Amino acid sequence: MGTVTIGVSIAVPEPHGSLLQERRAGFGDAAAHGIPTHVTLLPPTEIEDIELPAVEAHLTEVATAGRSFPMGLSGTGTFRPLSPVVYVRIVAGAESCARLQWQIRDASGPVARELQFPYHPHVTVAHGIDEAAMDRAFEELADFQAEWACTGFALYEQGTDGIWRKLREFIFGGGAVVPQQATPVDLGTIPTSSR
Repeated sequence: MGTVTIGVSIAVPEPHGSLLQERRAGFGDAAAHGIPTHVTLLPPTEIEDIELPAVEAHLTEVATAGRSFPMGLSGTGTFRPLSPVVYVRIVAGAESCARLQWQIRDASGPVARELQFPYHPHVTVAHGIDEAAMDRAFEELADFQAEWACTGFALYEQGTDGIWRKLREFIFGGGAVVPQQATPVDLGTIPTSSR
């Protein structure tokens, strides 16, 4: 028996996800190519590995009760100076994301946990790089916009190599998808203000 580190997120779909990932790499964020673009619902959380089936059952319940909703990204924001992060703002779907993350962290569920700061859904585009590059990310993505219908979320596990791999997708209204191959995503870049 051991522990695993899990996280839950909404993937930013193509072509937007890859575009933002490439821009992040271009700003000098060395971790960018190992971090597919996402909105965090549950930050990195350590659990006993035997609890994983209960977590999956809980997430299935949350997803089954959920309904798809419009997501919209527009412009940039930052958590500086509190945390060295520049992000793309969520302008549609933020309330739905907040409701989902609360349901996932529900006190009666298997991943009940408190957050250090209030939840603030966002899409990280620069993290922990020099100030000039952070300023460039903030300015160059100020006009970025994207829209899509969010139809579910996914559970990820962090490997011993530090890479996050998708374990399972959960579709609103019922159903789950086990991925064909592991997809890395870094949930460790969540700024301290949203943990």
